[in-house]
Amino acid sequence: MTHDTTHLHDHDTEPAPAGWTDLFNSALAALALIAGVLLLNFLLLLPVAQAQGRGELRIGYQKSASLFVLQKAQGTLEERLAPLGVSLKWVEFPAGPQLLEGLNVGSVDVGFVGEAPPIFAQAAGAKFVYIGNDPAAPEAEALVVPKNSPIKTVAQLKGKKVALNKGSNVHYLLVKLLEKHGLKYGDIQPVFLPPADARAAFERGAVDAWAIWDPFLAAAEKQTGARILADGRGVVNNYAYYLAERGYVEKRPEVIEALFADIVAQGKWLKANLKQAAAIIAPLQGLDADVVALNLRRYGYGVTPLTDAVLAEQQKLADVFFELKLIPKAIAVREAAWHPAR
Repeated sequence: MTHDTTHLHDHDTEPAPAGWTDLFNSALAALALIAGVLLLNFLLLLPVAQAQGRGELRIGYQKSASLFVLQKAQGTLEERLAPLGVSLKWVEFPAGPQLLEGLNVGSVDVGFVGEAPPIFAQAAGAKFVYIGNDPAAPEAEALVVPKNSPIKTVAQLKGKKVALNKGSNVHYLLVKLLEKHGLKYGDIQPVFLPPADARAAFERGAVDAWAIWDPFLAAAEKQTGARILADGRGVVNNYAYYLAERGYVEKRPEVIEALFADIVAQGKWLKANLKQAAAIIAPLQGLDADVVALNLRRYGYGVTPLTDAVLAEQQKLADVFFELKLIPKAIAVREAAWHPAR
């Protein structure tokens, strides 16, 4: 006996109602979106997981960071990290703000910047911690005037145009120098320009003075005869900071110890062999060796742990930037400080 399956077959192959088709397609689209989000999150976290998994230290640096440039050229840090099973990757950034962003998104583990970028980054909610600082270098930033300028004192800048990089270390230097000489920030005309544009304006006489840091300061002195009106001595400290991604420094404190040990050793070598160090660094920075040598003389080298006094100085800078409305909210610098477990 056979069964008539014609009706069953026709029913099975009947097209689904239009409403069900739309629902099915919508579900597929939703699943695809979810899968895409999960994949994106995976790809964003993958560099961090891979770096920590294979024992890699990724250092963010700028060409102006002479000691990091020297370490990279000498290969000393690779040798020190090898016994720990850690490889090294150098990641170059054009400036501090970009380096902080790299630290925030997890593309580097450690970075080295001046005083100002961490303040802006913390105010913007970036994820990082201060892990150490270099000694104060107040001579490495200054107010300069053209060699033939009639201006002899900071007090004579009243009503004058002063070029500076907005929100940088020298912004704070300028404010404090004006205060020291009886002027207010509103007594001068700030002209906000990045270093290259500021130098062009300085050379053609479009501004009366320039607040700038090394190595641009040393280059202006050597190449244009720029005269220092006042530097940071007795006014600011001009610390430089080592920053890290909190998760990395907590998981691999021994790597940070090795990094700091090499920084101290190379700093001592640099000071004892300044001309040789300048000769190594100069072509990598695109500067003359005599410019680099002048720059190197004005910095201290040898990372130290954060102290309450250093954090207090950084807090002063943050407070001034908030008063000048350069950052959107007041911040507590101490909240971003890391202290190793005792």
